[in-house]
Amino acid sequence: MLGTIVIVILILMLVGALPRWSHSASWGYAPSGMLGTILIVLLILVLLGKL
Repeated sequence: MLGTIVIVILILMLVGALPRWSHSASWGYAPSGMLGTILIVLLILVLLGKL
């Protein structure tokens, strides 16, 4: 249950980190890339039953 909530929150953060506005266009994909990496690691941990 907790793992599902964490994954949903991380997906929402990943969508929110996309560089869509003019002030964040110079950031590149670093924010979404970091959140994507965290999301993949947590997804693997949930699938393996470690979380």
